[in-house]
Amino acid sequence: MLKFGIIGTNWITDDFIDAAKRNEDIALTAVYSRTEDKGRAFADKHGIPNVYTDLERFAAAGEFDAVYIATPNATHADQAILFLGKGKHVLCEKPLASNAREARRMIEAAMAGGVLLMEAMKSTFTPTFRAVRDNLHKIGTVRRYFGSYCQYSSRYDLYKRGELPNAFNPALSNGSLMDLGVYCLYPLVVLFGAPERIQASAFKLASGADGAGSLLLGYEGMDAVVHYSKIVDSYSSAEIQGENGTIVFDKISRPDQAHIRYRDGSVEELTQPQEDNAMYYEVREFADLIASGKLESDVNSYDNSLQVMELMDEARRQTGLVYPADKDEE
Repeated sequence: MLKFGIIGTNWITDDFIDAAKRNEDIALTAVYSRTEDKGRAFADKHGIPNVYTDLERFAAAGEFDAVYIATPNATHADQAILFLGKGKHVLCEKPLASNAREARRMIEAAMAGGVLLMEAMKSTFTPTFRAVRDNLHKIGTVRRYFGSYCQYSSRYDLYKRGELPNAFNPALSNGSLMDLGVYCLYPLVVLFGAPERIQASAFKLASGADGAGSLLLGYEGMDAVVHYSKIVDSYSSAEIQGENGTIVFDKISRPDQAHIRYRDGSVEELTQPQEDNAMYYEVREFADLIASGKLESDVNSYDNSLQVMELMDEARRQTGLVYPADKDEE
């Protein structure tokens, strides 16, 4: 039985808890919150027995073996390193860190502690994405990857009224690239590795966060085009264009449906039966790795997470997006 502690009491944590409860070999045993009342209310809602309000005491607690971190991006590195140093396995929400330097520190801490660290990028473990990867050769030489995740944030209305919600607060290493663009970049890196070059543009808000952006990434013989936004909606998602056909996704953030459209007009379905909560598969991967004694995922690997962070670092450098976490490590 893998026992989990939880940091973070937002909607994504509710999805994680639902995914964890679908696995009979996983137990949710403790939650951390900065306030007792909020922590107890969350714990009671989900049937979690233990509540902590002191992070150091929580990290040293014996009620759990692994921790799920779903706090603001700027806190990921310090929190993960604390728990890794206490011998806890860490499943950390995407993006893994504020920048590649922080990610390297986290990976070093995991390796030194002999524990598992994995980025909670759910899309790359879904059965439909695995089918895309396994059938990629059928479309011939790949010439273009297109990924789009543009979703108008309800928090943007608050921002336009003069407030500064977390979603648009650069002090928390938040913004469109970090929160949505990462969903387009991670599958790209998993399938094709790191690009040789990148050209970035972004619409920067007065807060210092990016509201939207685009990336053009170059490989030998192919390119990748990525669009992301938290201030407009888009109804396109993803394509992988090959000389013999094109793979079409329904959603880049959690591929439920995919098919190949061949040049002769025929269509091959790649959609696989899968859970309605896509987080189930990342949780299952994490638990299986620990059960088998493996300390790194082959899919959401250290190299893949680092390459994605390095791409986002370069995109931010080109567009002038700087976070306090960047300055802290200069």
